[in-house]
Amino acid sequence: MLVAGVDTSTQSCKVLVCRADDGTVVRSGQAPHPDGTSCDPAAWWDAFQLAAVRAGGLADVAAISVGGQQHGMVCLDADGAVIRDALLWNDTRSARAARELTDELGAEAWANAVGSVPVASYTVTKLRWLADNEPDNAARIAAICLPHDWLTWKMAGAKSLEGLTTDRSDASGTGYFDAVAGEYRRDLLAHALRIDEADAERIILPRVLGPSDAGGSADGVGAPEALLGPGCGDNAGAALGLGVGPGETWLSLGTSGVVGAVSDQAWNDATGTVSGFADATGRYLPLQVTLNGAPIVDHVRRLLDVDYSRFAELALEAEPGAGGLVLLPYFGGERTPNLPDATASLHGMTSTNTTPANLARAAVEALLCLLGVCVDRAAGHGEITRVLLVGGGAKSEATRRIAPSVLGRPVDVPPDGEYVARGAARQAAWALEGGAEPPGWPLGDMRRYEAEHAPSILGRYREVFASQSW
Repeated sequence: MLVAGVDTSTQSCKVLVCRADDGTVVRSGQAPHPDGTSCDPAAWWDAFQLAAVRAGGLADVAAISVGGQQHGMVCLDADGAVIRDALLWNDTRSARAARELTDELGAEAWANAVGSVPVASYTVTKLRWLADNEPDNAARIAAICLPHDWLTWKMAGAKSLEGLTTDRSDASGTGYFDAVAGEYRRDLLAHALRIDEADAERIILPRVLGPSDAGGSADGVGAPEALLGPGCGDNAGAALGLGVGPGETWLSLGTSGVVGAVSDQAWNDATGTVSGFADATGRYLPLQVTLNGAPIVDHVRRLLDVDYSRFAELALEAEPGAGGLVLLPYFGGERTPNLPDATASLHGMTSTNTTPANLARAAVEALLCLLGVCVDRAAGHGEITRVLLVGGGAKSEATRRIAPSVLGRPVDVPPDGEYVARGAARQAAWALEGGAEPPGWPLGDMRRYEAEHAPSILGRYREVFASQSW
């Protein structure tokens, strides 16, 4: 029996067709999304259809689930038509709205209500921007949904607005859903849109499905016998695809850095450092995101004018601590910690330690220290028993071998894979078979890296950070 997982991300749509019993990938397809920070959702539908064709079609699958980019704002009118281009998570025009919403109610009130403090990514801030800048469009809103909700609705045939569905993980990133109580906060929605709460009650929000609930059938894709799973946010999909459980965390080294953990406890961080999201299994997904990720290494690699292989060799030639060099890697400002105007700086240079090898090592250690602070923060809620390293930056042998010495924990590197789409496919299999837990899909050969812990690396990084006048 086959199931399909869809990853409708910022850049593209990926479709994986997998065996329901063990997750073996049978075939796959991919199609691009338009560039930019706003998008007509019709482009997602076109990309999905093309990716499905390239994956050999979906006529033989028994269930489909969608993992999607979080936080986007899709507004529909009473006829189900899209009112304006969707604003994506990376659209920052609502940064001022985020600050205003935080100031109006207070960071602690937001954290207690929905687990997170508003930032420009969240749907609630985009709705405030819409109310203030496009009031005519705001007045037309009959329903609000997220990218994965909209695509699932289209797969079901888009019969009525009442057919919109979502899940806890994606809903928890809107800024108006309480994942602990399992209910929307219409008062916060009304506050964002500057309308009465009674008017907010008339807006249709997607029905929140349980982790293994079926949300209908895939009538809209020519597979009426196929169940539609609840879908999930992309990070929750990645966690499910990787098989991350309580006490485990993963570091994703892409353009940005992501540190995610699965927890039995809800998080509500009033500092705004940790986003208290839900996961795709009924648990919680505290998430920390850094603006700077794998490009930290690229910046220094280009400065040294070497390829990736030689850069890794240089970094591994140097001793732990890079001879005293410490790089604060805020090349594009930073979100965690919240330093939007910060710049990168190199500290501890002398005439003897400023060598290519130490510069390379300092770059790798800077990336790992930036995320290591996040890992230590996650460990404050319970012991971290396992760290997984994924993403493009995890392909570097230097990063893999240096990581355990900085993080103080063994590091596991899974095989390359499309883990958001794999998580969505695993969820589809779960919706198909039911049960209290998702089916056990083996992850494949895992490489474990271990090294002697060198706490002085992260300690020195913290010292240099504290010495700055931010």
